Amino acid sequence: MKKWYAVIGDPIAHSLSPFMHEIWFQENDIEASFLPIHVEPSKLKQACEALQLLGASGFNVTLPHKQAIIPLLDGIDDTAAKMNAVNTVVRNGKSFKGSNTDGDGFVQSLLTADPKLDSRVLLVGAGGAARGISFALKRAGFEDVTITNRTYRRAEELAEETGSKKLTKAEAEQNLDGFDIIIQTTSVGLAEDEALPISLEKVRKGTLAADIVYNPIDTPFLKKAEEKGCKTLNGVGMFVYQGAIGFEKWTGVKPDTEKMIQVITEKLGGNYVNR
Repeated sequence: MKKWYAVIGDPIAHSLSPFMHEIWFQENDIEASFLPIHVEPSKLKQACEALQLLGASGFNVTLPHKQAIIPLLDGIDDTAAKMNAVNTVVRNGKSFKGSNTDGDGFVQSLLTADPKLDSRVLLVGAGGAARGISFALKRAGFEDVTITNRTYRRAEELAEETGSKKLTKAEAEQNLDGFDIIIQTTSVGLAEDEALPISLEKVRKGTLAADIVYNPIDTPFLKKAEEKGCKTLNGVGMFVYQGAIGFEKWTGVKPDTEKMIQVITEKLGGNYVNR
């Protein structure tokens, strides 16, 4: 019987996950399909039950369900537990187990820029994405990580959990030239206007500025970073790598990530550079 997978979220029409996974199924001769399913928060429990009943082999979870879905699953792995968020669900028999590939997906993307492990890293934001990335950075060997956030208390809490340093937003802006890598993880990156999660006035030329947002491909944060002479890393790599980790969990197959980064970049209207 043909397998099928899905991504659930609210909204969901913008998601490129179906486009990406359908290509990977075709490239690897896997008889399966991938569906986008719009699920309002009030219908999440019913949606989970329907996915189980209708035989979904696995599914992705996007905003705003990444935390709310946890009690509806049969279990979660250590990564999802640390992050308190799930973005990938794998079916095992009749059970649904959640995991989170966001943090490791970002780090795989970051490593394509060939950063040094002793780089001084500033993580802007303290939400679910920042949580996953901070744990993944530490697992990858990046020890000098500082967290800043508009609400300082949240930065303090995440820093304590991950063994990181913390700064207020004002302190981070004043000391921005002391960082080698700046990672933007907030929803401000989705804005079409020129709003920035942190001022880049004092950023040092040559600093690597990374944004986890992939659409738009050139966020206001990255545009400003380029103006300041920074190297930049958009969110396409993270999107592709986190999806590839989930794809392998579902199928046992490692898909072609390099080709997919090119395809997604061009689909979003960006210029692809073979790294």
